[in-house]
Amino acid sequence: MNEALKAHLEFFEELGIDGVRLEPEWRARGEPSEPIEPLEPNEPKIALRVIREELGADCSRCKLHALGRTQVVFGVGNPNADLMFVGEAPGADEDIQGEPFVGRAGQLLTKIIEAIDLKREDVYIANVIKCRPPGNRNPEPDEVEQCEPFLFRQIDTVKPKVIVALGKFAAQCLLRTNDPITRIRGREFTYRDAILIPTYHPAYLLRTPSAKRDVWEDMKRVRAILRGE
Repeated sequence: MNEALKAHLEFFEELGIDGVRLEPEWRARGEPSEPIEPLEPNEPKIALRVIREELGADCSRCKLHALGRTQVVFGVGNPNADLMFVGEAPGADEDIQGEPFVGRAGQLLTKIIEAIDLKREDVYIANVIKCRPPGNRNPEPDEVEQCEPFLFRQIDTVKPKVIVALGKFAAQCLLRTNDPITRIRGREFTYRDAILIPTYHPAYLLRTPSAKRDVWEDMKRVRAILRGE
């Protein structure tokens, strides 16, 4: 099959179109008997796909593309989610699988999500940086500068009610602050038409289980906001 045609058919399949009809009446060039509703350009699923394509499969906007990353890790989840999680950057497992939060920290995040009566597929998950920094070091300012516009577009497309910033780096980056996570955790911020709640990163909880109580308090607040309480 022609590769271009194959790509178009795969795209239509994602939109829920099961196939094409071959009968002559379906191939007539006349005006349709009923108007065809056009696709909305701002439909979140399509908009996220456009952003992903603009980012590119082999992005080279910053130096991370030459420092050992395997692939770009864009984002995953419900494009219409009320709840969005934003982490720092992909780790080793994420770099291999191409999906945010799939390692041990990701497994813990899934449990945190389930603890507030949601499933992983109900939320949207992304990172500030889309490529793994070498040795899992903190992203550098020039890397953030190139990558964060794509995160902002993800947020503006999904339009979540609540954003949970996971860990110091994500919270500081989104809030443009140098305050430590211990100072901003437990507070609520208005951010791009959402409520932003900073909390500890799941990887930190693996090292410091005693902090799980604080995260649970944060997540109970998230649940209450989502329920309109």
